Amino acid sequence: MAIDPVKRFNRWFSEARRAGIPLPEACAMATVDSRGRPTLRYLLLKQASPDGFVFYTNAQSDKGEQLRNNPAAALAFYWDATGRQVRIEGTATLLSAATADKYWATRPRGSQLAAAVSQQSRTLFDRSRMMAEYRHLEKDSEGRDIKRPDYWKGYSIKPRRIEFWTRREPRLHHRELFVRRNGEWTSRLLQP
Repeated sequence: MAIDPVKRFNRWFSEARRAGIPLPEACAMATVDSRGRPTLRYLLLKQASPDGFVFYTNAQSDKGEQLRNNPAAALAFYWDATGRQVRIEGTATLLSAATADKYWATRPRGSQLAAAVSQQSRTLFDRSRMMAEYRHLEKDSEGRDIKRPDYWKGYSIKPRRIEFWTRREPRLHHRELFVRRNGEWTSRLLQP
């Protein structure tokens, strides 16, 4: 029976959560800029399914622009308490506006307000002005839902490679790589 690496990821993720790891959904995401230089930042994963690994962000941010120009992306999770790491490589695609709206409605109001006033990745000339805009929107929208900004979108990274790493001593770690070809996963072990 073939092992489904996404199911394994979700099992490992659940075990990391049960181990009390703070923010087990935090992962490093790599993209490349227009000159082919890698860039890296942390974000929060919202869902993992066979269709992809989902996150949400400002599509006008650096990562959004980079994904628009080159949809190749990689994620890396590290859960020290469980001695595990997962690396994912794939292609990012935009989710539908309806899907983004549905998730937007679940976000805390403060997070909605912050996303509505922040021009993510752009130069901040005056923090007090941004905070004033936040307070103004907060007051102006009291008692009403905050509409999802058009630039705030969801992405799904469809995996083509997933590597599972387990810490082993004496630094002879266990590594298993899954590669998807024509919709089917194959796996092989890698040297530590």
